[in-house]
Amino acid sequence: MSPFNENGKVWMNGRLVAWKEANIHIASHVIHYGSSLFEGFRAYETPPGTAVFRLDGHLQRLYNSCKMYRMDVPYTIDEFSRAVLETVRANGRGSCYIRPIIYRGYNTLGVDPFPNPVDCAILVWNWGKYLGEEALENGVDVKVSSWWRLAPNTLPALAKSGANYMNSQLIKMEALLDGYAEGIALNIRGHISEGSGENIFLVQNGAIYTPPLSSSVLPGITRDSVMTLIKEMGMSLIEETIPRELLYIADEVFFTGSAAEITPIRSIDKITIGTGKRGPVVKRLQEAFFSYVKGAREDTYHWLTFI
Repeated sequence: MSPFNENGKVWMNGRLVAWKEANIHIASHVIHYGSSLFEGFRAYETPPGTAVFRLDGHLQRLYNSCKMYRMDVPYTIDEFSRAVLETVRANGRGSCYIRPIIYRGYNTLGVDPFPNPVDCAILVWNWGKYLGEEALENGVDVKVSSWWRLAPNTLPALAKSGANYMNSQLIKMEALLDGYAEGIALNIRGHISEGSGENIFLVQNGAIYTPPLSSSVLPGITRDSVMTLIKEMGMSLIEETIPRELLYIADEVFFTGSAAEITPIRSIDKITIGTGKRGPVVKRLQEAFFSYVKGAREDTYHWLTFI
């Protein structure tokens, strides 16, 4: 991945600051205890101008995450939405990746987070294809990770928290060191959960399967978008518990996510999936998805917010 361009602006607690001045104190609670909730989504260039994809859905999930962690956000969703648009505009971006983060800041240290302020920031940068420039067409090689996803009643899997991504890092690092692009985690019952930072879908015998949220799955906004497109196309969508071995005999398997978008998987644990190439279902979904996000198709679902 390319290093950051440090010439931009970052929105912090209601004002724009220079990128290199967007700092927090080393004694901030978030650094010691992982007390952050965040989002990640993209803006795309379209014929009418730059548009943020599913801004409302991402911010609602962010505020839901904060609610689970008893973190009162000092801005309304509408105010935060305007701040996102302001940040993209201030950085002069066309297409970009957007990262809002809400975290416990600087006051005192201890497991009790309540004495610390709730701070907010938004940064944007240019981020290419998350799993590689050729991944959308050629697919990626992945493995089933030895690391499980979070067990119920430990950390809330429905929250997009920084702490949860320590688990994701273990999955990702193991995969990379073993020569794969990504890992697939199972839940504590041994059923398919998701990738380190992506949801997962399988295609078999004309039906499309995806694990339910009860399989320790983040409620992905791109996941939801793809499920909508599947129904729009008249295809069969089944949301149910999926055994690991179904991965190997599926006709197609693919990841979804704001960073990964819709990325086909060509092999799992060195077992070729389908023909080992991007399948027809993934190709159709990619074409439909990108036609919406790039403004080539009428925005009937109101997914785009223009800058």
